[in-house]
Parts: sequence; C-alpha cells; structure tokens
Amino acid sequence: MSMITCVNTCYTRATDWLAAWVGPVTLLFMRIWVALAFWQAGLVKIADPMGTQYLFESMYHVPLLPPDFAAVLGTWIELVVPWFVGLGLLGRPFALFLFIYNIIAFTSFPGLWPHGFWHGLFGTADFADHKIWGLMLMAVIAWGPGKLSLDTLFGWIYRRWRGLTPPSRANA
Repeated sequence: MSMITCVNTCYTRATDWLAAWVGPVTLLFMRIWVALAFWQAGLVKIADPMGTQYLFESMYHVPLLPPDFAAVLGTWIELVVPWFVGLGLLGRPFALFLFIYNIIAFTSFPGLWPHGFWHGLFGTADFADHKIWGLMLMAVIAWGPGKLSLDTLFGWIYRRWRGLTPPSRANA
C-alpha cells in the first residue's frame, strides 16, 4: 500500500468516525445548552410573575402583542419548547420556532444592544449569548437533532414496526 493510499484511508476512517459519533454528540450538547438557557429563563419568569409583568410593561417591547399576553406567552414558551428541543422531539420545527423566538427576544429588549442594533449585530460584545444560541439552533435546523434524539428513536421504532428496516450488512 502506498503512502498516499494509507493517508487517504486513515483520513477517510477518521472523518467517518467523526461524522458518526462526534457530530451527534455535538448536536446533543447544542440542543441541551440552548434548552437549558431558555428553560432557566422561563423558571425565572414564573418564579416572579409580578416582576415579569413589570418587565414586559416597561422594558420589553414585544411587537404586535399586549404586554400582559406577551408575558404569559413568553413564560410558557420558555418552559415548554426547550423540552422538545433538548430531547430532539420534532427537533427541526421546534428549533426553528425557538430561533424565531430568540430573534424576537433580543430585538424586543433594547438594553441588550447599548451600542446600537446594527453595531451589536455584527460586533462581538452585544447580545453575544443570543447570537450563540441562534447559531446552535441553526445547526439543529440545518442537520436535524442528530442520532441522539427522540426523533431518531421514534423513526427507528416506526420503521421496525412497519417492517421497513434495511437488511443487515451480514446478510448482504
């Protein structure tokens, strides 16, 4: 075996292994990271409903919704939706929903961008957490929740139940 063939084989095996294991673990960590961030925000809101109401009336400027409704809706979104994202159940739709919710959240609170919205959007200091969460959610939207998700488990169960499992490599 030539040196180039050996290097190519090693490289191919390494990238296959990374795609098969590191990718799904990374997607799992991203889903859990974002889910915990939003769920903890929901816990803070539900622990102090009067404070939450005050924030939505005075500081958060949610478009098109009255502050009372926005406070309740935002609290329950942050308590329920992260579970779907974290567990990878309907991963892409809920990641997209939370991605849009994240955009609404940081645009509704001008305190997150003290240097101006556009400067903060392309800079690194303003609303950095929201940008990181957005990137993590974009990864889940693009590649799905990964092999370590309920979507994958339920898909496997459904295929087994319907008899749609591909033949094993041993029989091929």
